[in-house]
Amino acid sequence: MPYLISSLVIFLSLPLWSVNDAYITGSEYPETLSEFNFFIDQVEQVPAENVHPYELISTLFSDYSYKKRFIYVPEGTKAKFQKNWVFDFPVGSALIKTFYYPTDERNLELGSNLLETRVLLHKESGWEAVSYAWNEDQTEAFIKVAGKTINTSWVNKGGISTFVRYRVPNKNQCKECHSTNDTISPIGLKARNLDKDLEYKKGVKNQLAYLLEEGVIGPYPNNYETAVDWEDEAHPLEDRARAYLAINCGHCHIPSGVANSTGLYLDFNETRPVHLGINKSPVATGRGSGNLKYSIVPGHAEESILLFRMISTDPGVMMPEQGRSLVHWEAVNLIREWINSMDKEL
Repeated sequence: MPYLISSLVIFLSLPLWSVNDAYITGSEYPETLSEFNFFIDQVEQVPAENVHPYELISTLFSDYSYKKRFIYVPEGTKAKFQKNWVFDFPVGSALIKTFYYPTDERNLELGSNLLETRVLLHKESGWEAVSYAWNEDQTEAFIKVAGKTINTSWVNKGGISTFVRYRVPNKNQCKECHSTNDTISPIGLKARNLDKDLEYKKGVKNQLAYLLEEGVIGPYPNNYETAVDWEDEAHPLEDRARAYLAINCGHCHIPSGVANSTGLYLDFNETRPVHLGINKSPVATGRGSGNLKYSIVPGHAEESILLFRMISTDPGVMMPEQGRSLVHWEAVNLIREWINSMDKEL
């Protein structure tokens, strides 16, 4: 009896909904997303108390899908600021991202078509990525180490439905984007991408200030440059174009990324014209060049390889290589306008 009483006391002293840390740091993945205990209500994406939502100023394009993002760090630990790079998260942290299409994009509150939830888990050996695909009943997400293709559709703001062959990546494909010096790494969680206001239970607050207050991140300086929202036309054209390329291309096209051998670097902080692609000949694009000479031809977007590959949906030509099957026409128009605005004498 004393044993039962002491066990009950321990049970009652635990949080009502605790993240399963053993699955984050352990050697095996659970079969279902719910076993992580990241959510109080998984279908509605209501996070557990110590799992925090976040948003990026500009986001990666994934066939017009929407995303819900969350951070978890173990109690008593904090992510550390790193200049021009993602926060350094402690072992035991998890980054969770659910991809979905609204059932009606004109009213995002009418419900969602949940597609997949990707998790990045920080183990002692480093970061590992794995995806969970949602079932047709929208009741649970199941592990898909080998990936999956989901035939679905999304409805745009004009009420037009578009068919999509949405691809859940296999475990190896995750590394094609989330790779730094050949090791898996987070992409978006840089201070410059998080410096925005967000609606919380206690009201609107700067996101970085909120994460600091909640003990998710440690102190950070105030002298970093903030990225802009590429969709916000109030910002200069070049800032918007660079913000889009940084979040969609800059994780691979950097000296430490998987496309480092190309010499085409599209990160936020790159300033050298040739490495930005201006009058730069391709290294080894094959038919990906479209018989064009330079990555960017100032004043001539249609002669630029960069735009050509953004417009293509041919798997052997298109860029990015993963994560899309549709053309992001709004971005194509942005980059076309940016290139055409460049001085032809550059």
